Amino acid sequence: MDQLKPKQANSIPLTPLTLLERAAIVYSDSPSLVYKATTYTWADTNQRCLQMASSITSLGITRGDVVSVVAPNVPAAYELHFAAPMAGAVLNNINTRLDSRTISVLLRHSESKLVFVYYQLQSLVLEAISLLPAEHPRPILVLVTDNEYDYDPVTLSDETLKAKLGDNICQPSKEFQTTYELMVKNGDPGFNWIQPESEWDPIVLNYTSGTTSSPKGVVHCHRGSFITTMDSLVDWSVPKQPVYLWTLPMFHSNGWGFTWGMAAVGGTNICLKKFDGATIHAAIRAHQVTHMCAAPIVLNMLTTLTSDPGPLSWPVHVLTGGSPPPAPILLRAESLGFVVGHGYGLTETGGVIVSCAWKSHWNRLPALERARLKARQGVRTIGMTWIDIINPYTGQRVKRDGKTVGEIVFRGGSIMLGYLKDPEGTSKCMRNDGWFRTGDLGVMHKDGYLEIKDRSKDIIISGGENISSVEVENVLYTFPVINEAAVVAKPDEYWGETPCAFVSLRKGLKEKPTERDVVEYCRSKMAHYMVPKNVVFMEDLPKTSTGKIQKYLLRKMAKDLSKDETSITTGTSLASRL
Repeated sequence: MDQLKPKQANSIPLTPLTLLERAAIVYSDSPSLVYKATTYTWADTNQRCLQMASSITSLGITRGDVVSVVAPNVPAAYELHFAAPMAGAVLNNINTRLDSRTISVLLRHSESKLVFVYYQLQSLVLEAISLLPAEHPRPILVLVTDNEYDYDPVTLSDETLKAKLGDNICQPSKEFQTTYELMVKNGDPGFNWIQPESEWDPIVLNYTSGTTSSPKGVVHCHRGSFITTMDSLVDWSVPKQPVYLWTLPMFHSNGWGFTWGMAAVGGTNICLKKFDGATIHAAIRAHQVTHMCAAPIVLNMLTTLTSDPGPLSWPVHVLTGGSPPPAPILLRAESLGFVVGHGYGLTETGGVIVSCAWKSHWNRLPALERARLKARQGVRTIGMTWIDIINPYTGQRVKRDGKTVGEIVFRGGSIMLGYLKDPEGTSKCMRNDGWFRTGDLGVMHKDGYLEIKDRSKDIIISGGENISSVEVENVLYTFPVINEAAVVAKPDEYWGETPCAFVSLRKGLKEKPTERDVVEYCRSKMAHYMVPKNVVFMEDLPKTSTGKIQKYLLRKMAKDLSKDETSITTGTSLASRL
Protein backbone atom coordinates (compact mmCIF):
# COMPACT_ATOMS: atom_id res chain seq x y z
CA MET A 1 0.00 0.00 0.00
CA ASP A 2 2.98 2.32 0.37
CA GLN A 3 2.99 2.68 -3.41
CA LEU A 4 -0.47 4.27 -3.42
CA LYS A 5 -0.13 8.05 -3.53
CA PRO A 6 -2.50 10.97 -4.11
CA LYS A 7 -3.23 11.67 -7.77
CA GLN A 8 -5.05 14.47 -9.54
CA ALA A 9 -8.29 12.50 -9.70
CA ASN A 10 -8.50 12.07 -5.92
CA SER A 11 -6.91 15.28 -4.65
CA ILE A 12 -9.11 18.02 -6.09
CA PRO A 13 -9.38 20.90 -3.57
CA LEU A 14 -12.48 20.87 -1.40
CA THR A 15 -14.49 24.07 -1.82
CA PRO A 16 -18.13 25.05 -1.15
CA LEU A 17 -18.22 26.73 -4.57
CA THR A 18 -18.89 23.40 -6.31
CA LEU A 19 -22.23 23.18 -4.52
CA LEU A 20 -23.74 25.87 -6.74
CA GLU A 21 -23.29 24.04 -10.04
CA ARG A 22 -24.87 20.91 -8.55
CA ALA A 23 -27.81 22.94 -7.25
CA ALA A 24 -28.34 24.37 -10.74
CA ILE A 25 -28.70 20.82 -12.08
CA VAL A 26 -30.67 19.13 -9.30
CA TYR A 27 -32.85 22.09 -8.27
CA SER A 28 -32.76 24.09 -11.53
CA ASP A 29 -36.40 25.25 -11.49
CA SER A 30 -36.72 25.54 -7.71
CA PRO A 31 -36.59 29.00 -6.09
CA SER A 32 -33.20 29.94 -4.72
CA LEU A 33 -33.64 33.58 -3.70
CA VAL A 34 -36.77 35.52 -2.80
CA TYR A 35 -36.58 39.24 -2.09
CA LYS A 36 -39.63 41.50 -2.23
CA ALA A 37 -41.22 40.81 -5.66
CA THR A 38 -38.09 39.15 -7.10
CA THR A 39 -37.61 35.38 -7.24
CA TYR A 40 -34.63 33.58 -8.78
CA THR A 41 -34.25 29.86 -9.41
CA TRP A 42 -31.07 27.90 -8.77
CA ALA A 43 -30.41 27.89 -12.51
CA ASP A 44 -30.74 31.69 -12.47
CA THR A 45 -28.44 32.06 -9.48
CA ASN A 46 -25.75 29.85 -10.99
CA GLN A 47 -25.82 31.85 -14.23
CA ARG A 48 -25.82 35.21 -12.45
CA CYS A 49 -22.85 34.20 -10.28
CA LEU A 50 -20.84 33.06 -13.31
CA GLN A 51 -21.53 36.32 -15.12
CA MET A 52 -20.70 38.36 -12.02
CA ALA A 53 -17.43 36.43 -11.54
CA SER A 54 -16.56 37.18 -15.15
CA SER A 55 -17.22 40.89 -14.67
CA ILE A 56 -15.16 40.97 -11.48
CA THR A 57 -12.13 39.62 -13.35
CA SER A 58 -12.70 42.15 -16.15
CA LEU A 59 -12.13 44.91 -13.55
CA GLY A 60 -8.60 43.62 -13.04
CA ILE A 61 -9.28 41.58 -9.91
CA THR A 62 -6.89 38.63 -9.75
CA ARG A 63 -6.35 35.58 -7.57
CA GLY A 64 -6.00 36.51 -3.90
CA ASP A 65 -7.31 40.09 -4.20
CA VAL A 66 -9.81 41.13 -1.54
CA VAL A 67 -13.35 42.02 -2.65
CA SER A 68 -15.44 43.70 0.06
CA VAL A 69 -19.21 43.86 0.45
CA VAL A 70 -21.09 46.42 2.54
CA ALA A 71 -24.70 45.33 2.25
CA PRO A 72 -27.59 43.89 4.28
CA ASN A 73 -29.22 40.53 3.53
CA VAL A 74 -30.13 41.19 -0.10
CA PRO A 75 -29.64 38.81 -3.08
CA ALA A 76 -26.36 40.45 -4.13
CA ALA A 77 -24.83 39.73 -0.72
CA TYR A 78 -25.81 36.07 -1.11
CA GLU A 79 -24.61 35.73 -4.71
CA LEU A 80 -21.24 37.29 -3.95
CA HIS A 81 -20.48 34.41 -1.57
CA PHE A 82 -20.08 32.40 -4.76
CA ALA A 83 -19.25 34.99 -7.41
CA ALA A 84 -16.33 36.73 -5.67
CA PRO A 85 -14.32 33.57 -4.88
CA MET A 86 -15.29 32.13 -8.31
CA ALA A 87 -13.26 35.07 -9.67
CA GLY A 88 -10.34 33.92 -7.53
CA ALA A 89 -10.89 36.72 -5.02
CA VAL A 90 -11.13 36.60 -1.23
CA LEU A 91 -14.58 37.70 -0.05
CA ASN A 92 -14.72 40.25 2.78
CA ASN A 93 -18.18 40.94 4.22
CA ILE A 94 -18.20 44.12 6.31
CA ASN A 95 -20.58 44.74 9.18
CA THR A 96 -23.10 47.34 7.99
CA ARG A 97 -23.48 48.87 11.44
CA LEU A 98 -19.88 49.94 11.77
CA ASP A 99 -19.02 53.62 11.61
CA SER A 100 -17.12 55.14 8.70
CA ARG A 101 -13.85 55.35 10.61
CA THR A 102 -13.87 51.63 11.43
CA ILE A 103 -14.84 50.69 7.88
CA SER A 104 -11.94 52.82 6.63
CA VAL A 105 -9.57 50.93 8.93
CA LEU A 106 -10.85 47.58 7.62
CA LEU A 107 -10.57 48.62 3.96
CA ARG A 108 -7.02 49.77 4.56
CA HIS A 109 -6.03 46.70 6.55
CA SER A 110 -7.52 44.28 4.01
CA GLU A 111 -6.16 46.24 1.01
CA SER A 112 -9.55 45.76 -0.63
CA LYS A 113 -9.46 46.30 -4.41
CA LEU A 114 -13.21 46.27 -5.08
CA VAL A 115 -16.15 47.24 -2.84
CA PHE A 116 -19.82 46.44 -3.48
CA VAL A 117 -21.96 48.99 -1.64
CA TYR A 118 -25.68 48.87 -0.95
CA TYR A 119 -27.20 52.15 -2.12
CA GLN A 120 -28.49 53.22 1.30
CA LEU A 121 -24.96 52.87 2.69
CA GLN A 122 -23.10 54.76 -0.03
CA SER A 123 -22.54 57.92 2.04
CA LEU A 124 -21.12 55.80 4.86
CA VAL A 125 -18.65 54.06 2.55
CA LEU A 126 -17.71 57.23 0.68
CA GLU A 127 -16.86 58.86 3.99
CA ALA A 128 -14.80 55.79 4.92
CA ILE A 129 -12.93 56.05 1.59
CA SER A 130 -12.22 59.74 2.24
CA LEU A 131 -10.52 58.79 5.52
CA LEU A 132 -7.99 56.53 3.78
CA PRO A 133 -4.44 57.89 3.71
CA ALA A 134 -3.63 59.85 0.57
CA GLU A 135 -1.08 57.28 -0.54
CA HIS A 136 -3.51 54.36 -0.19
CA PRO A 137 -4.99 53.17 -3.53
CA ARG A 138 -8.74 53.77 -3.81
CA PRO A 139 -10.83 50.64 -4.39
CA ILE A 140 -13.26 50.36 -7.29
CA LEU A 141 -16.82 51.04 -6.10
CA VAL A 142 -19.90 49.19 -7.39
CA LEU A 143 -23.43 50.17 -6.40
CA VAL A 144 -25.99 47.58 -5.28
CA THR A 145 -29.63 48.66 -5.54
CA ASP A 146 -33.04 47.16 -4.97
CA ASN A 147 -34.02 48.10 -8.52
CA GLU A 148 -33.42 45.87 -11.51
CA TYR A 149 -32.48 48.57 -13.96
CA ASP A 150 -29.38 49.45 -15.94
CA TYR A 151 -27.72 52.48 -14.41
CA ASP A 152 -24.80 53.86 -16.39
CA PRO A 153 -23.26 56.77 -14.42
CA VAL A 154 -21.79 58.18 -17.63
CA THR A 155 -24.73 58.13 -20.04
CA LEU A 156 -27.79 58.15 -17.81
CA SER A 157 -29.09 61.65 -17.10
CA ASP A 158 -30.07 62.79 -13.62
CA GLU A 159 -33.66 63.24 -14.83
CA THR A 160 -33.87 59.67 -16.12
CA LEU A 161 -32.23 58.41 -12.96
CA LYS A 162 -34.77 60.21 -10.77
CA ALA A 163 -37.62 58.83 -12.86
CA LYS A 164 -36.31 55.30 -12.43
CA LEU A 165 -35.44 55.54 -8.75
CA GLY A 166 -38.17 57.81 -7.44
CA ASP A 167 -37.88 60.54 -4.82
CA ASN A 168 -37.54 58.16 -1.90
CA ILE A 169 -34.36 56.49 -3.10
CA CYS A 170 -31.04 58.30 -2.79
CA GLN A 171 -29.19 58.86 -6.04
CA PRO A 172 -25.88 57.09 -6.64
CA SER A 173 -22.71 59.11 -6.40
CA LYS A 174 -20.72 59.52 -9.60
CA GLU A 175 -17.82 57.89 -7.75
CA PHE A 176 -19.36 54.50 -8.45
CA GLN A 177 -17.98 52.91 -11.59
CA THR A 178 -21.00 50.74 -12.33
CA THR A 179 -23.84 48.82 -10.70
CA TYR A 180 -24.24 45.24 -9.63
CA GLU A 181 -26.96 44.46 -12.16
CA LEU A 182 -24.97 45.93 -15.03
CA MET A 183 -22.04 43.72 -14.07
CA VAL A 184 -24.31 40.67 -14.11
CA LYS A 185 -25.75 41.69 -17.47
CA ASN A 186 -22.36 42.31 -19.08
CA GLY A 187 -20.65 39.19 -17.75
CA ASP A 188 -19.70 36.17 -19.82
CA PRO A 189 -22.33 33.42 -19.41
CA GLY A 190 -19.75 30.80 -20.42
CA PHE A 191 -17.14 31.94 -17.91
CA ASN A 192 -14.91 29.17 -16.54
CA TRP A 193 -14.68 30.08 -12.88
CA ILE A 194 -11.28 30.18 -11.22
CA GLN A 195 -10.84 27.14 -9.03
CA PRO A 196 -8.52 27.23 -6.03
CA GLU A 197 -5.03 25.90 -6.68
CA SER A 198 -5.07 24.42 -3.18
CA GLU A 199 -7.88 23.78 -0.73
CA TRP A 200 -5.80 25.80 1.73
CA ASP A 201 -6.17 28.92 -0.45
CA PRO A 202 -8.11 31.68 1.35
CA ILE A 203 -11.78 32.09 0.45
CA VAL A 204 -13.03 34.66 2.99
CA LEU A 205 -11.72 37.38 5.28
CA ASN A 206 -14.07 38.02 8.21
CA TYR A 207 -13.44 40.67 10.83
CA THR A 208 -14.49 39.88 14.37
CA SER A 209 -17.89 41.25 15.26
CA GLY A 210 -16.91 44.15 17.47
CA THR A 211 -17.39 42.70 20.95
CA THR A 212 -13.73 43.60 21.40
CA SER A 213 -12.42 47.09 20.76
CA SER A 214 -9.87 45.96 18.15
CA PRO A 215 -11.34 43.81 15.33
CA LYS A 216 -9.09 41.15 13.84
CA GLY A 217 -9.11 39.85 10.28
CA VAL A 218 -9.94 36.12 10.33
CA VAL A 219 -8.89 34.25 7.19
CA HIS A 220 -10.61 30.96 6.27
CA CYS A 221 -9.63 28.60 3.48
CA HIS A 222 -11.78 26.70 0.94
CA ARG A 223 -11.29 23.43 2.82
CA GLY A 224 -12.35 24.84 6.18
CA SER A 225 -15.41 26.56 4.71
CA PHE A 226 -16.47 23.34 2.97
CA ILE A 227 -16.16 21.42 6.25
CA THR A 228 -18.13 24.10 8.10
CA THR A 229 -20.88 24.06 5.48
CA MET A 230 -21.41 20.31 5.44
CA ASP A 231 -20.99 20.01 9.20
CA SER A 232 -23.66 22.64 9.85
CA LEU A 233 -26.19 20.90 7.60
CA VAL A 234 -25.63 17.49 9.17
CA ASP A 235 -25.60 18.69 12.77
CA TRP A 236 -28.82 20.68 12.38
CA SER A 237 -30.42 17.84 10.35
CA VAL A 238 -31.37 20.24 7.55
CA PRO A 239 -33.57 18.41 5.00
CA LYS A 240 -33.62 18.92 1.25
CA GLN A 241 -35.30 22.09 0.03
CA PRO A 242 -35.96 23.91 3.30
CA VAL A 243 -37.27 27.47 3.31
CA TYR A 244 -34.62 29.49 5.11
CA LEU A 245 -35.28 32.98 6.49
CA TRP A 246 -32.25 35.27 6.59
CA THR A 247 -32.43 37.02 9.95
CA LEU A 248 -28.80 36.20 10.74
CA PRO A 249 -26.58 38.71 8.90
CA MET A 250 -24.63 37.11 6.07
CA PHE A 251 -21.65 39.20 7.13
CA HIS A 252 -21.55 37.30 10.41
CA SER A 253 -19.28 34.32 9.70
CA ASN A 254 -20.87 33.99 6.25
CA GLY A 255 -24.20 33.24 7.85
CA TRP A 256 -22.60 30.39 9.85
CA GLY A 257 -21.94 28.62 6.55
CA PHE A 258 -25.59 28.49 5.46
CA THR A 259 -24.94 30.84 2.52
CA TRP A 260 -23.18 27.95 0.81
CA GLY A 261 -25.20 25.31 2.69
CA MET A 262 -28.53 26.30 1.14
CA ALA A 263 -27.07 25.47 -2.28
CA ALA A 264 -26.16 21.98 -1.07
CA VAL A 265 -29.78 21.20 -0.14
CA GLY A 266 -31.56 23.36 -2.72
CA GLY A 267 -33.12 25.61 -0.12
CA THR A 268 -35.14 28.75 -0.72
CA ASN A 269 -33.41 31.82 0.72
CA ILE A 270 -35.87 34.42 1.98
CA CYS A 271 -33.92 37.69 2.18
CA LEU A 272 -34.83 40.39 4.69
CA LYS A 273 -33.04 43.72 4.53
CA LYS A 274 -34.26 44.73 7.98
CA PHE A 275 -36.80 43.33 10.39
CA ASP A 276 -38.53 43.38 13.73
CA GLY A 277 -40.54 40.71 15.52
CA ALA A 278 -43.73 41.40 13.58
CA THR A 279 -41.88 41.35 10.23
CA ILE A 280 -40.35 37.97 11.02
CA HIS A 281 -43.69 36.45 12.03
CA ALA A 282 -45.27 37.82 8.83
CA ALA A 283 -42.43 36.43 6.67
CA ILE A 284 -42.68 33.01 8.30
CA ARG A 285 -46.36 32.77 7.45
CA ALA A 286 -46.08 34.31 3.97
CA HIS A 287 -43.25 32.04 2.79
CA GLN A 288 -43.89 28.89 4.85
CA VAL A 289 -40.48 29.28 6.51
CA THR A 290 -39.02 26.12 8.05
CA HIS A 291 -35.57 27.22 9.25
CA MET A 292 -33.80 30.33 10.51
CA CYS A 293 -30.77 31.28 12.59
CA ALA A 294 -30.95 33.98 15.22
CA ALA A 295 -29.12 35.43 18.18
CA PRO A 296 -30.98 35.23 21.52
CA ILE A 297 -31.92 38.89 21.11
CA VAL A 298 -33.96 37.95 18.03
CA LEU A 299 -35.67 35.14 19.96
CA ASN A 300 -36.52 37.72 22.59
CA MET A 301 -37.87 39.97 19.83
CA LEU A 302 -40.10 37.15 18.55
CA THR A 303 -41.59 36.42 21.94
CA THR A 304 -42.23 39.90 23.36
CA LEU A 305 -44.52 41.45 20.76
CA THR A 306 -47.13 43.88 22.05
CA SER A 307 -49.75 42.04 19.97
CA ASP A 308 -49.93 38.27 20.28
CA PRO A 309 -49.11 36.65 16.91
CA GLY A 310 -50.53 33.34 18.05
CA PRO A 311 -48.90 29.92 17.81
CA LEU A 312 -47.27 28.75 14.60
CA SER A 313 -49.17 26.32 12.37
CA TRP A 314 -46.01 24.29 11.68
CA PRO A 315 -42.70 23.89 13.50
CA VAL A 316 -40.01 26.45 12.64
CA HIS A 317 -36.49 25.32 13.48
CA VAL A 318 -34.32 28.04 14.99
CA LEU A 319 -30.60 27.71 15.57
CA THR A 320 -29.47 30.24 18.14
CA GLY A 321 -26.00 31.20 19.26
CA GLY A 322 -23.74 34.15 19.96
CA SER A 323 -24.48 34.07 23.68
CA PRO A 324 -26.19 31.55 25.98
CA PRO A 325 -29.99 31.87 25.54
CA PRO A 326 -31.69 32.56 28.88
CA ALA A 327 -34.12 29.82 29.91
CA PRO A 328 -37.18 32.14 30.07
CA ILE A 329 -36.65 33.17 26.42
CA LEU A 330 -36.31 29.52 25.35
CA LEU A 331 -39.54 28.64 27.12
CA ARG A 332 -41.46 31.50 25.51
CA ALA A 333 -40.13 30.67 22.03
CA GLU A 334 -41.00 26.99 22.29
CA SER A 335 -44.50 27.80 23.55
CA LEU A 336 -45.12 29.55 20.21
CA GLY A 337 -44.00 26.53 18.20
CA PHE A 338 -40.35 27.34 17.53
CA VAL A 339 -38.02 24.35 17.78
CA VAL A 340 -34.90 25.91 19.24
CA GLY A 341 -31.43 24.43 18.91
CA HIS A 342 -28.42 25.96 20.60
CA GLY A 343 -24.96 26.16 19.07
CA TYR A 344 -21.61 27.72 19.84
CA GLY A 345 -18.87 28.92 17.57
CA LEU A 346 -16.57 31.81 16.84
CA THR A 347 -15.58 33.87 13.83
CA GLU A 348 -12.33 31.91 14.05
CA THR A 349 -14.14 28.56 13.71
CA GLY A 350 -16.26 29.62 10.72
CA GLY A 351 -19.58 28.61 12.23
CA VAL A 352 -21.22 26.38 14.83
CA ILE A 353 -18.82 23.71 16.07
CA VAL A 354 -20.49 22.81 19.40
CA SER A 355 -24.20 22.09 19.69
CA CYS A 356 -26.56 20.89 22.37
CA ALA A 357 -27.31 17.46 20.92
CA TRP A 358 -30.72 16.57 22.34
CA LYS A 359 -31.42 13.27 24.09
CA SER A 360 -34.91 11.83 23.76
CA HIS A 361 -35.33 11.06 27.46
CA TRP A 362 -34.88 14.77 28.25
CA ASN A 363 -38.33 15.35 26.74
CA ARG A 364 -39.84 13.80 29.87
CA LEU A 365 -38.26 16.43 32.13
CA PRO A 366 -40.08 19.53 33.42
CA ALA A 367 -40.05 22.52 31.07
CA LEU A 368 -37.66 24.60 33.17
CA GLU A 369 -35.17 21.73 33.40
CA ARG A 370 -35.37 21.16 29.64
CA ALA A 371 -34.64 24.83 29.07
CA ARG A 372 -31.68 24.69 31.45
CA LEU A 373 -30.21 21.73 29.57
CA LYS A 374 -30.80 23.36 26.20
CA ALA A 375 -28.99 26.50 27.35
CA ARG A 376 -25.79 24.47 27.65
CA GLN A 377 -23.54 24.66 24.59
CA GLY A 378 -23.24 20.86 24.33
CA VAL A 379 -20.83 18.58 22.48
CA ARG A 380 -18.60 18.92 19.43
CA THR A 381 -20.18 18.65 16.01
CA ILE A 382 -19.01 15.78 13.81
CA GLY A 383 -16.76 18.09 11.79
CA MET A 384 -14.75 19.16 14.82
CA THR A 385 -12.03 16.69 15.83
CA TRP A 386 -11.78 17.50 19.52
CA ILE A 387 -12.89 19.94 22.19
CA ASP A 388 -11.75 20.21 25.76
CA ILE A 389 -11.59 22.49 28.77
CA ILE A 390 -8.15 23.01 30.20
CA ASN A 391 -6.41 24.97 32.90
CA PRO A 392 -5.14 27.96 30.88
CA TYR A 393 -1.90 28.07 32.87
CA THR A 394 -0.95 24.40 33.10
CA GLY A 395 -2.67 23.08 29.97
CA GLN A 396 -4.11 20.20 31.98
CA ARG A 397 -7.69 18.99 31.55
CA VAL A 398 -10.07 20.22 34.28
CA LYS A 399 -12.38 17.95 36.28
CA ARG A 400 -15.63 16.84 34.61
CA ASP A 401 -17.78 18.03 37.50
CA GLY A 402 -19.74 20.96 36.02
CA LYS A 403 -18.01 23.27 38.50
CA THR A 404 -14.31 23.55 37.69
CA VAL A 405 -13.85 26.43 35.26
CA GLY A 406 -11.22 26.34 32.51
CA GLU A 407 -10.55 27.64 29.02
CA ILE A 408 -12.43 26.12 26.07
CA VAL A 409 -10.06 24.78 23.39
CA PHE A 410 -10.56 23.12 19.97
CA ARG A 411 -8.88 21.07 17.27
CA GLY A 412 -10.50 20.69 13.86
CA GLY A 413 -10.46 21.39 10.14
CA SER A 414 -12.79 24.39 10.20
CA ILE A 415 -10.50 26.52 12.37
CA MET A 416 -9.12 29.60 10.63
CA LEU A 417 -5.79 29.83 8.85
CA GLY A 418 -4.95 32.75 11.11
CA TYR A 419 -5.31 36.50 11.60
CA LEU A 420 -4.39 38.68 8.62
CA LYS A 421 -1.07 40.50 9.18
CA ASP A 422 -1.05 39.45 12.83
CA PRO A 423 1.38 36.57 13.41
CA GLU A 424 1.61 37.40 17.11
CA GLY A 425 -2.17 37.19 17.57
CA THR A 426 -2.28 33.97 15.54
CA SER A 427 0.46 32.28 17.57
CA LYS A 428 -1.15 33.41 20.81
CA CYS A 429 -4.39 31.53 20.12
CA MET A 430 -2.84 28.61 18.19
CA ARG A 431 0.15 27.43 20.20
CA ASN A 432 2.52 24.53 19.82
CA ASP A 433 0.33 22.32 22.04
CA GLY A 434 -2.05 21.84 19.08
CA TRP A 435 -5.04 23.63 20.62
CA PHE A 436 -6.92 26.65 19.39
CA ARG A 437 -7.54 28.72 22.51
CA THR A 438 -10.87 30.54 22.51
CA GLY A 439 -10.52 32.84 25.51
CA ASP A 440 -13.95 31.57 26.61
CA LEU A 441 -14.32 30.02 30.03
CA GLY A 442 -16.55 27.05 30.73
CA VAL A 443 -17.13 23.84 32.61
CA MET A 444 -17.50 20.26 31.45
CA HIS A 445 -20.39 18.33 32.98
CA LYS A 446 -20.20 14.67 33.93
CA ASP A 447 -22.22 13.74 30.83
CA GLY A 448 -19.57 15.30 28.57
CA TYR A 449 -21.61 18.41 27.74
CA LEU A 450 -19.83 21.76 27.75
CA GLU A 451 -21.28 24.92 29.26
CA ILE A 452 -19.86 28.41 28.81
CA LYS A 453 -19.46 30.43 31.95
CA ASP A 454 -17.93 33.60 30.52
CA ARG A 455 -15.31 35.26 28.42
CA SER A 456 -12.07 35.33 30.39
CA LYS A 457 -12.24 39.14 30.39
CA ASP A 458 -15.85 39.07 31.65
CA ILE A 459 -15.23 37.10 34.85
CA ILE A 460 -15.76 39.38 37.84
CA ILE A 461 -13.31 38.89 40.71
CA SER A 462 -14.87 40.28 43.87
CA GLY A 463 -13.21 39.82 47.23
CA GLY A 464 -11.25 36.87 45.87
CA GLU A 465 -14.39 35.17 44.54
CA ASN A 466 -14.88 34.50 40.81
CA ILE A 467 -18.34 35.57 39.65
CA SER A 468 -19.71 34.43 36.30
CA SER A 469 -21.59 37.30 34.67
CA VAL A 470 -23.61 34.73 32.68
CA GLU A 471 -24.94 33.12 35.87
CA VAL A 472 -26.05 36.50 37.24
CA GLU A 473 -27.63 37.39 33.89
CA ASN A 474 -29.59 34.12 33.85
CA VAL A 475 -31.15 35.06 37.18
CA LEU A 476 -31.94 38.58 35.98
CA TYR A 477 -33.75 37.17 32.95
CA THR A 478 -36.15 35.35 35.27
CA PHE A 479 -37.28 38.71 36.70
CA PRO A 480 -40.70 39.03 35.05
CA VAL A 481 -40.36 42.51 33.51
CA ILE A 482 -36.70 42.51 32.47
CA ASN A 483 -36.27 42.39 28.70
CA GLU A 484 -32.45 42.44 28.41
CA ALA A 485 -29.69 42.07 30.96
CA ALA A 486 -25.91 42.29 31.02
CA VAL A 487 -23.53 42.20 33.97
CA VAL A 488 -20.01 43.61 34.01
CA ALA A 489 -17.34 44.37 36.58
CA LYS A 490 -17.36 47.78 38.29
CA PRO A 491 -14.16 48.86 40.07
CA ASP A 492 -14.57 48.91 43.84
CA GLU A 493 -12.03 50.20 46.37
CA TYR A 494 -12.90 47.57 48.95
CA TRP A 495 -13.80 44.45 46.94
CA GLY A 496 -11.66 45.13 43.88
CA GLU A 497 -14.65 44.58 41.59
CA THR A 498 -18.39 44.23 42.10
CA PRO A 499 -21.14 43.13 39.68
CA CYS A 500 -22.90 45.99 37.91
CA ALA A 501 -26.10 45.10 36.05
CA PHE A 502 -27.43 46.94 33.02
CA VAL A 503 -31.04 46.09 32.18
CA SER A 504 -33.82 47.17 29.84
CA LEU A 505 -37.47 46.63 30.69
CA ARG A 506 -40.37 45.33 28.65
CA LYS A 507 -42.43 47.94 26.87
CA GLY A 508 -45.73 49.24 28.14
CA LEU A 509 -45.20 48.70 31.87
CA LYS A 510 -47.57 50.60 34.13
CA GLU A 511 -45.32 50.21 37.16
CA LYS A 512 -41.56 49.92 36.77
CA PRO A 513 -39.33 48.16 39.29
CA THR A 514 -36.71 50.06 41.27
CA GLU A 515 -33.06 49.22 41.65
CA ARG A 516 -33.82 47.85 45.12
CA ASP A 517 -36.53 45.57 43.69
CA VAL A 518 -34.04 43.99 41.31
CA VAL A 519 -31.31 43.64 43.93
CA GLU A 520 -33.64 42.04 46.48
CA TYR A 521 -34.89 39.64 43.84
CA CYS A 522 -31.32 38.61 43.08
CA ARG A 523 -30.55 38.17 46.78
CA SER A 524 -33.36 35.65 46.98
CA LYS A 525 -31.98 33.67 44.03
CA MET A 526 -28.20 33.55 44.43
CA ALA A 527 -25.25 33.77 46.82
CA HIS A 528 -25.01 37.27 48.19
CA TYR A 529 -21.51 37.94 46.90
CA MET A 530 -22.85 37.49 43.34
CA VAL A 531 -25.66 40.04 43.70
CA PRO A 532 -25.22 43.22 41.61
CA LYS A 533 -24.27 46.21 43.71
CA ASN A 534 -25.56 48.58 41.03
CA VAL A 535 -28.47 48.25 38.63
CA VAL A 536 -28.59 50.67 35.71
CA PHE A 537 -31.82 50.94 33.70
CA MET A 538 -31.47 51.66 29.97
CA GLU A 539 -33.94 52.00 27.12
CA ASP A 540 -31.88 49.50 25.09
CA LEU A 541 -28.53 47.86 25.69
CA PRO A 542 -25.80 48.54 23.11
CA LYS A 543 -25.45 45.63 20.69
CA THR A 544 -23.52 44.52 17.66
CA SER A 545 -25.38 43.89 14.41
CA THR A 546 -25.68 40.22 15.34
CA GLY A 547 -27.39 40.92 18.65
CA LYS A 548 -24.43 40.48 20.95
CA ILE A 549 -24.45 42.94 23.82
CA GLN A 550 -21.34 45.13 23.64
CA LYS A 551 -19.96 44.58 27.09
CA TYR A 552 -16.84 46.59 26.47
CA LEU A 553 -19.06 49.70 26.21
CA LEU A 554 -20.87 48.75 29.40
CA ARG A 555 -17.56 48.24 31.19
CA LYS A 556 -16.59 51.80 30.24
CA MET A 557 -19.94 53.05 31.55
CA ALA A 558 -19.47 51.13 34.80
CA LYS A 559 -16.06 52.73 35.32
CA ASP A 560 -17.51 56.16 34.66
CA LEU A 561 -20.32 55.85 37.21
CA SER A 562 -20.01 58.83 39.53
CA LYS A 563 -18.88 58.16 43.09
CA ASP A 564 -21.89 59.92 44.55
CA GLU A 565 -24.34 57.79 42.54
CA THR A 566 -26.98 56.23 44.75
CA SER A 567 -26.47 52.49 44.91
CA ILE A 568 -27.81 49.55 46.82
CA THR A 569 -25.30 48.19 49.29
CA THR A 570 -25.36 44.44 49.38
CA GLY A 571 -23.04 44.18 52.37
CA THR A 572 -19.77 45.67 53.61
CA SER A 573 -18.40 42.67 55.45
CA LEU A 574 -17.36 39.29 54.16
CA ALA A 575 -19.89 37.57 56.40
CA SER A 576 -22.80 39.43 54.80
CA ARG A 577 -21.70 38.20 51.36
CA LEU A 578 -21.80 34.49 52.21
